[in-house]
Amino acid sequence: MNILITGAAGFIASHLCERLVSEDHHVFGFDNFDAYYDRHVKEQNIAEVRSDERFRLFEGSLCDVYALAQVFGTAAETGHSIDHVVHLAAKAGVRPSIEDPVGYTKTNIEGTVNLIEAMIASDVKDLTFASSSSVYGNTKTVPFREDHVVDYPISPYAATKRACELLCHTYAHLHAMRICALRFFTVYGPRQRPDLAIAKFTRLIENGRPIPFYGDGSTTRDYTYVDDTIDGVIGAIAWVKDQPLGTYDVFNLGESRTVSLSELVSLLEEALGKKAKIDKQPRQPGDVDATYADISRAREHLGYDPQTPIETGIVNYVKWIRSRLTSSRDE
Repeated sequence: MNILITGAAGFIASHLCERLVSEDHHVFGFDNFDAYYDRHVKEQNIAEVRSDERFRLFEGSLCDVYALAQVFGTAAETGHSIDHVVHLAAKAGVRPSIEDPVGYTKTNIEGTVNLIEAMIASDVKDLTFASSSSVYGNTKTVPFREDHVVDYPISPYAATKRACELLCHTYAHLHAMRICALRFFTVYGPRQRPDLAIAKFTRLIENGRPIPFYGDGSTTRDYTYVDDTIDGVIGAIAWVKDQPLGTYDVFNLGESRTVSLSELVSLLEEALGKKAKIDKQPRQPGDVDATYADISRAREHLGYDPQTPIETGIVNYVKWIRSRLTSSRDE
């Protein structure tokens, strides 16, 4: 297949690019290298896959309709017209969205509409969209199921993801598309964004610096190792291809297990062999109490079967980050 991946230089997308290329797909990456974190980090994410002739990177913004049109046009000119789009690009982060709701709305909602319109103009029917567990808000019924009401997000980021789900449903209906929305649950692993808790805490504990500890440590998350998430995305791509035109559906991709903030810190301390210095801070606006995925539908329809428990995943991450630190010192 010929697959376009937006946000290609990001954490999850760079892993997906590598997996798809290794399975002999042609991949077109699209990324604007947003300054949310260091461009050098993103360049490193895709350094290996960029050398593969089956991968081509385009730099541009979802808000630039001409840049999007160029990707689809160039793919067609090279004889590899795009068959499927995996839309992973977005302004990420719950707390920053509270400070910049306009920017999040423009990139996440307007950008998604621009992308789907570009697909329609090029007669591309199949889309896998990266949504988020944040759409569940502070839903009290756990585990979260796809048929739960998700009308009460508590951050602009979550609201943009829910709005995009609704837009995907609308486009699938109006334009006979096949669209799958995947609700990711706290993905972690090598290349994780440096602002996320596991990456940030690992770096701070390793360097003997205090970690910001929000609340009393009782908030829980359903942490999902990146390799398992990629397996779910691959399953979704195959599932979409086999559906009738006009299909829209949504699936949870989680580990289906909760880990408290206190437990997470303990796991990191054990893997690092170091004690964390705790900087207690109040709960942050927009943070939900818990996330917990019911993954039964993804198991049934996507063949999704996560294999990496948090204990193993944390050890893997610590080994990776230390290898990066070692190689940096050697350069």
